[in-house]
Amino acid sequence: MGRRFRGESHHKVDSKGRVSIPASFRRVLEASDPNWQQTGDNPELVIVYGDDRRKFLECYTMEAIDEVDAKIAALPRGSRERKILERMFNGQSLPTTVDETGRLVLPAKLRNKIGLEGEAFFIASGDTFQIWKPQTYEEVEMAEAEKLMADLPEDFDPLQFLDGAGGH
Repeated sequence: MGRRFRGESHHKVDSKGRVSIPASFRRVLEASDPNWQQTGDNPELVIVYGDDRRKFLECYTMEAIDEVDAKIAALPRGSRERKILERMFNGQSLPTTVDETGRLVLPAKLRNKIGLEGEAFFIASGDTFQIWKPQTYEEVEMAEAEKLMADLPEDFDPLQFLDGAGGH
């Protein structure tokens, strides 16, 4: 597993769909792309947009998408699970590159799907990052986070989830 994305930020989206990727996110994309070279190629990534239930774009490093592809390939050919995952990760996705100025070009189809206009909200999610319309993130994701925490005692420390999680 390569480096992980960390943090969140807002960035302007221009009329052509160009949006700057946070600099720290670009470093992770570079480190996680086996074909990237400091002197030449721009880092590659895969944007998974999925069906209408997904209100965000999820951006995978090349290492992360390779891991997903291997897991899909291990499923029985023709199984429901494999068909669903192949449709989402192969069909409802866009392989792309970061341009020379550190921007992504988001096609109109993807911008329209999530209602993205003048500003995008980026948030890290381990070996992926998500791009949201800021208002949708506030309405959908923040409400979901509150719901997850609602059943826990007020003095609950989320670090307790790490106990027994394996590893070191």
